[in-house]
Amino acid sequence: MIRFEPIRQLIDRLGGYAWWEALVELAVIWGMVYLLWRFVRGTRAAAAVRVALILAVAALVIRLVIPLERFERLAFLFDNVIGMFALGLVVIFQPELRRAMIRLGEGGFFRPAREDVVPVVDAVVSACAFLSRSKFGAILAIERSVGLREFIETGRRINAEVSAPLLQAIFWPNSPLHDMGVVIRGNTILAAGVQFPLADPGEVGDAKLGTRHRAAIGLTKVVDAIVIVVSEETGSISLAERGELMQWLTPEALRAELLRRLGAPEVEARPLPEIADEPDNPLDQDQAVEDAAPGPTPKKKEEAA
Repeated sequence: MIRFEPIRQLIDRLGGYAWWEALVELAVIWGMVYLLWRFVRGTRAAAAVRVALILAVAALVIRLVIPLERFERLAFLFDNVIGMFALGLVVIFQPELRRAMIRLGEGGFFRPAREDVVPVVDAVVSACAFLSRSKFGAILAIERSVGLREFIETGRRINAEVSAPLLQAIFWPNSPLHDMGVVIRGNTILAAGVQFPLADPGEVGDAKLGTRHRAAIGLTKVVDAIVIVVSEETGSISLAERGELMQWLTPEALRAELLRRLGAPEVEARPLPEIADEPDNPLDQDQAVEDAAPGPTPKKKEEAA
């Protein structure tokens, strides 16, 4: 039998609050739920969080409407099993919770204002255009609010200003760092030769996509970075964010997407900087990668990008 006394008591208690107090409490609760969903969105924990929220709402409604003292088994379920279920979620999805804590600790709330991203985007796009035309494989991660320190430790520190010639040199075939990824923070190349986590084969829609594309999807599923991939097999340019991959981008489309996603102000479309067809030595710049001097254009390996 449905009982209405608890509902009336709840309404009476709410009536004792000032309207602004109830509004503040609801805003705080909504904000917590939104932040939780933002952290787990795009991860395997998202489905579990949806189920947990549905169960929590259902449990609240049942407790208000149904007299549980008449249903001992349901009372036992609410008092024991649901608590164990919550504990199980914490254990099973510990990696996702850890990443959420990392996001809270490394969020951009207290960071200084972002540097002008337009020169960085132009340098990245210029390098990707050359790499695409030459069919040199590449993968670059642009760091945003979530730090990539744990991945940077797997590579070699560069700490050089972003420039197209330097990026071309890093991904020049047979250079020591060309097989792995590059991490960019602001206007600085932090590291090269960085290993990114791979997405499971089932998470990649196209079975023809290679290791670099799997790494782009895998990394963007766990952090909020933007990852650009140049295919060694086809020369196509792709962009990944939140586990989603945009393929076959032109350099102009890549530039527009990067500016939009990095929050740059509206800028006029302009031609990309000219790139030499075959630079004799792309390391002939102020910054260079140690021991990465390329020779003549080597024969590219026949493998999927």
